[in-house]
Amino acid sequence: MRASASASASTSATTTTTTTTTTNVQQFRVYRWDPDSGDEPKYKTYDVDTNDCGPMMLDVLFKIKDEQDQTLSFRRSCREGICGSCAMNINGRNGLACLTKVEKTEKGAQTIAPLPHMFVVRDLVVDMANFYAQYKSIEPFLKTKSDAPANGAERLQTKEDRAKLDGLYECILCACCSTSCPSYWWNSDKYLGPAVLLQAYRWIIDSRDEFTEERLANVNDAFKLYRCHTIMNCSKVCPKGLNPALKIAKIKQMVA
Repeated sequence: MRASASASASTSATTTTTTTTTTNVQQFRVYRWDPDSGDEPKYKTYDVDTNDCGPMMLDVLFKIKDEQDQTLSFRRSCREGICGSCAMNINGRNGLACLTKVEKTEKGAQTIAPLPHMFVVRDLVVDMANFYAQYKSIEPFLKTKSDAPANGAERLQTKEDRAKLDGLYECILCACCSTSCPSYWWNSDKYLGPAVLLQAYRWIIDSRDEFTEERLANVNDAFKLYRCHTIMNCSKVCPKGLNPALKIAKIKQMVA
């Protein structure tokens, strides 16, 4: 009986340790450009076993950088869809690499490019200076004219007024929406774009802010505001599910 039990255990152990490893090698075309090299921008194709890395596009980029090409440049930080750093154009659609799943059944090469119509610093890194300057221009902070509450008390608002900020404060300034907007492509020097106008509305509608009229006057411009033609690209690509086009329409109603 003991010998039989021992033989059975040995057979079970052998069966357990015998495993089959499957691979799923896919191709990824990644935009590459090094301004110091003097070479023209190009797409470089990498073969990646998507069964041997995480499920997101950012995981693919990490695997390429760690194992194949350490010169590959891209921005990333939180990996949780909070910071907006890894915004890029993936298979023709703007999104966050950390939230965009790899299409493991895709037969052709998948394409990863910088955000469209932005100056490229290197590879997948774009120049965000103009975008942030526009954000600064709307003064994204609480402005008041009255004296501060006594004893350091907070400026309170009702639950109803607080609810008006839902769908606004969640914006992470990734620029996915603005760089998917044709109006912003052609007029980014003058048109504020969906992301910045969404943020402008967030402060215009805040019941604690006392510069509503001044804020409306600041954006009431043929280019700053009215270059929006409600194409809705911005609302389709927002990784946080926000609707900038709707808020821009509300600003237009308020300045009318």
